[in-house]
Amino acid sequence: MRRPDHDAQFAAFMAAGAQRLYRVAYLLSQDPDQAEELTQHALVRTYTAWERLDGGDAYAYARRILVNLHSDWWRRYRRRERPMPQLPERAAGGADPADAVADRAGLVRALRQLSRRERAVVVLRYYLDLSEQQVADELGVALGTVKSAASRALRKLRVDPDLSRHQQQQGAS
Repeated sequence: MRRPDHDAQFAAFMAAGAQRLYRVAYLLSQDPDQAEELTQHALVRTYTAWERLDGGDAYAYARRILVNLHSDWWRRYRRRERPMPQLPERAAGGADPADAVADRAGLVRALRQLSRRERAVVVLRYYLDLSEQQVADELGVALGTVKSAASRALRKLRVDPDLSRHQQQQGAS
């Protein structure tokens, strides 16, 4: 039997965590439509497990579902053609918005060059700032796998022309 505060607690969780989950989904998929779909599916599955999560970390649970859903999608559709995503516009905070869009587009292009596992490790480790052990637990892999995937990914990102150009421009400013 559901507790009366079940829906209210989940609504509060969703209000606080849905946008964070969407950003993770977007970084993993690089497609705003797929990111929205992954986020919605992760939230639905989290809602159905809400009673079991009593006292647990619901955001970590939802994030793990999201990563697993993306992995499942990637296995099924990796050969399917995907349209290029349109990046959402953001309000400028005094800086040139074109620079922010170019930086974001370069990062997305660079992440696209990584393998699925490398991308998941980079997003979880450096975007969400999880420890290596937390990433290993999240992905269900050994700690050494996380370390080697992060090392390979960072090596690829260091030589990526989009990110190198950004580094040079930042150094000149």
